[in-house]
Amino acid sequence: MTKQKDKHSSGQQQDSKAKGFNNPFARLEGLRDTLPSTKPQLRREDFPDTPPQGGPERTVVRLETDRAGKEVTVVEGLGLPATELQEWLQALQRALACTGTVEGERLVLKGDHRFKLPDLLLRRGVQRVVHG
Repeated sequence: MTKQKDKHSSGQQQDSKAKGFNNPFARLEGLRDTLPSTKPQLRREDFPDTPPQGGPERTVVRLETDRAGKEVTVVEGLGLPATELQEWLQALQRALACTGTVEGERLVLKGDHRFKLPDLLLRRGVQRVVHG
């Protein structure tokens, strides 16, 4: 009779583990959909196939290191107001799946995005992109 109880109790333990009773991360599974995506998201409204007229004439894209020694990609010379810079930053962050900040009139994106960024900027309306 003890063997039957052991089999029955081990079945319950497997069931409770599958349900997440002993798993400390089981409650976080429901929050997975609310996390930001790690995959690029190219939205048509952010990057249309035909660029809008009247965008910035020239911008400079360069790779720098931040204070911590990490690589950041800097976009300078857009000449846009602060509110538009923030919109451009958010669109680029979604498209490149990275984080970034607005520092004065510069967009600073974490990571090396020198090769993907010119195409996105041209689709956003920039006339010419220069690597600096």
